[in-house]
Order: sequence, then structure tokens, then C-alpha cells
Amino acid sequence: MAVGRTPMQPGLLSSTAGFCEGRLAPNSIYVVLHRECRALFPDEMFADMFAEDGRRSVPPMIVAVVMVLQRLEGLSDREAVERFAFDVRWKYAAGGLDFDHPGFVHTVLVDMRARLAASDCPNRIFQRTVEVAARAGLVGRRRVLDSAPIYDAVATQDTVTLIRSAIRGLLRAADHVLRAQLRAVLSSGDAYTDMAKPVIDWTDAAEREALVDSRARDGYALLAVLDGRVLQEDVTQAAHLLATVLGQDLERDGDAFRIARKVAADRVISTVDPEARHGHKTVRRSFDGYEGHVAEDPDSEVITATAITAGNAGDAEPATELLADILHAPAPDAQAAGERAEVYGDAAYGTGPLLAELDQAGVEVMVKVHAANAPGGRYSKDVFTIDLEAGQVTCPNQVTAPIRPKPDGGGAACFGTACAACPLAAQCTTARNGRVITIGPHEVHLARGRARGTDPAWLAAYRATRPKVERKIAHLMRRRHGGRRARVRGRAKVAADFSLLAAATNIARLGVLAVMSTAGGNWAVTTG
Repeated sequence: MAVGRTPMQPGLLSSTAGFCEGRLAPNSIYVVLHRECRALFPDEMFADMFAEDGRRSVPPMIVAVVMVLQRLEGLSDREAVERFAFDVRWKYAAGGLDFDHPGFVHTVLVDMRARLAASDCPNRIFQRTVEVAARAGLVGRRRVLDSAPIYDAVATQDTVTLIRSAIRGLLRAADHVLRAQLRAVLSSGDAYTDMAKPVIDWTDAAEREALVDSRARDGYALLAVLDGRVLQEDVTQAAHLLATVLGQDLERDGDAFRIARKVAADRVISTVDPEARHGHKTVRRSFDGYEGHVAEDPDSEVITATAITAGNAGDAEPATELLADILHAPAPDAQAAGERAEVYGDAAYGTGPLLAELDQAGVEVMVKVHAANAPGGRYSKDVFTIDLEAGQVTCPNQVTAPIRPKPDGGGAACFGTACAACPLAAQCTTARNGRVITIGPHEVHLARGRARGTDPAWLAAYRATRPKVERKIAHLMRRRHGGRRARVRGRAKVAADFSLLAAATNIARLGVLAVMSTAGGNWAVTTG
């Protein structure tokens, strides 16, 4: 299929442009797209995704505009093509197409996403918006980081459902010969052909335990048949998933399997979306799914990078990816002017490795660091004087202990018997062997971060800048199916969908800032 070409000359009397002009706000996203769609998403931008000859596709520029509006309004594929067919604003946004311009079927959107995912630049629509903002002088050297939960698009499954679903998936992936061999070792009597739970008296603990044990034995019997065999990739993946769900939730109790009285650290919560995880935004607020991460320029409020992680990942894990543009590719003009990059983030980003990387890159660190604490309100680590150069720690009672190094680059200072006769021991420790101060491999960066947080000028700059990203997160999450709830399954697809939402939000922001294309392919902020 060859790339299609957007019509350049709509009908004089049939164009939607004359009808919509004057009826929409100048900074409306429909007006911005109408004015700039050909400069934003020229058909040539997608040429590498199509063959050089063949039947012409729906013009990629039109499809890109529909995808942006679809993502901004949180519509399904069928709803989006229907909106394009009957909502005059959508045709106007796609360059002022004629009222009777033919629409297209929803599978065109499916095909476009697949072509983008298989291309060398799958997030090109989002990256294009960042490029435009940078050319207009809206992307500087300051970044603010934040994240928000994205609830998964599947139901969280209990242990029995997980095991049965994983077994069913393995049987479905196997060819007819292997499937017969696998079915021959099943002993529970379960055919694993439907998703309904087995019919038992769920109030009877003995029946529940027997159900778990029998399905676990089926699962392990299947894995024993496959042990040592060379398998096709889809069978290998299905077997790995089955082994994962069996190992994470079960334990042996004598000769029987039972549900473990603990939650695995990286527990798979659904065989339909095996990459989704349990997550906690706060101690009391949990969710199932993923976390969406953004980096924003706080001055223009343009999103410069996005990332998706499993729900149980730490906020700081994707930070290096989000900050790649200032960590690994500093702007030459910024360097010449002596402009120093700044990174803002709440305490979730105040981890030793990230702080160390920012310091080494010469970035101004505006990231909060959790204060040191100790159980029972006792003396925290901050009360002790840690001298890393001398390799010693001095306690509030002026007793000094050497730091014994550890292989990871950290160490520990043990005060031992000195605590037994110390008059401050009750306020310091209840350990029989005395207080131990643990020194992390990035202790110097953490201590520096805690000290920065006590500076009134630093706090004033932090409070004036960091909250701006929360407003951007609110823009992304304002519709239940627009940002907060995933519309697809799997981390890669959720990441692509999230970046498209960020692209739509950026275009809306460019409209507010009155960004327009100029001669020579440049972009500028207009004042009137």
C-alpha cells in the first residue's frame, strides 16, 4: 500500500472552512489543527511506513489528525470515525475538508497504530509536537517530573482464575499433538475450555483448598511434560506465564498445595495483561495497572517526554529516560550561554542513584529528599555527624565509631557496647548490640539533598515551580477513558497510547500559546 496524499484544494463552496471560521475560539485545537495540520503532520512524515507503489492509503495526515482528536476526547475507534464523518469540526481540523468528504472504516486506525509500532519512530506524532515547541523557543533547560496511575483495562484475577486461565492459554498455544499429550496428564477433571469458575461450595474451606490443590497439580503436571523440550515461542511464553502464576501464589503444605499467606513482590495480576501490576500511589491508596510518567518544561508547560512503567515500579526508575534530552544531548546554545539545566521532583524522585546521576551531569537538583527517621521517634541519622572523608560517625553523646565498608560502596558504623552505658540510649536505640548507622553508596548525595531542603530560597523556588506539572497531569487525566483508564492491554501499547495523549495535550497547549508556522519551516509564538 502506497502513502495517500491529502487533497490540497477543497471545494470553494463545499469546504467546511467557511462554515467553521468565526464559530470556533482562535485557540481551539480544531483551529490550530486546521491552520497547522499540513505543517505538523505532512504526508511525507509517514512515507517510510508505506510501500513506494500500490493502492493509495487514506492520507496519513488526515488519520493523524483523527488519532489526535480521538485520543484527546477518549473515543473508541468506531466512535472516532463516526465523529469524523458527522462532526464538521473534525473535517475542518483536517485541513478544511469538504462536507461530503468520504470517511473511512475504523480498521484504518488499527492499521495506522500497527504501522507506527513497527516503524523506527513509533512515537513520531508526539515527538513532532516537542520538535515544533522547541523550534518556537518554548523548550528550555528546566524539567519537572511527575507520575499518575493508569488503571488497567482488565479485571484483576484471583489465584484460581489465574491458574485456570494460564493452563487454558498453554493448551490453546500448543499444536494438536502436544495438546493431546498435555491433556493426558490432567487429573482434576477440569476441561479448561471455559472461563467460568468451577462449581463448588465456596463457603466450605475444605472444598476451596481441594480446588486449589487439584488445579495446582494440573499446572505442575503440564510443566513436567514440557521440561527439557524445545518449544515454539508462543508455547514457551504460555509455559513461562503458567510457571509464574503457580510460583507466586502457592506454597507446599505437606503433600498439598495451598495459597501462600503473602503477596509476591512482582505479582502477575491478570493473564490477559501479564505486564500489569499492583501499585501504590500512597500508603493508603492502591491501584492495579501502570504508571504514566511525564517530564514537562515548567515555563511553557509543554510535555517533553513520557514513559510507562508497571504499577509497582518506583517513580525514579524512568527518570533518566525522561531527562535524556538534557542529560545526554545538552543544547549547544544553552552551554554557550552558561545556562544550567534544572530538574524538579517530589520526594519520590529523591533516590540516591538519580541524585548522583543529576549531580554528575551538572544539573541543578531541585528534588526533595525524604527526611531521615527512626522508629519510635528516636534519634534519626541526621542527628549523627557523618564524616565520609575520615570514615567515621559521631553520635549525639560524642562517641565516634569507624565506618566499616561494604561491597556495594556503602558501609556501617556500629557503636556496640558504647550504647550500654550511654545516658542517651533510651532516645537512640533498643538494640541489644547498640546503634548501627547504615551508610548508603550515595549517602553524600542524599545528605546534600536533605540540606538543600532546609534552605528557604530553595524551598521558595521549588514551591513556585513543581506544582505546575500537577496541572498538566490533571489535563491528561481529566476524562476517565481519556487518560486515567487504559484503553489497551500491554505496556508497549499503553505507552504508545499515553504518548499520543501527550501529543494531543501539547497541540492544545501550542494553541493557547499562539504558535504558528512561518516561512522556511520555522515556528514562532505570535502576539496578535
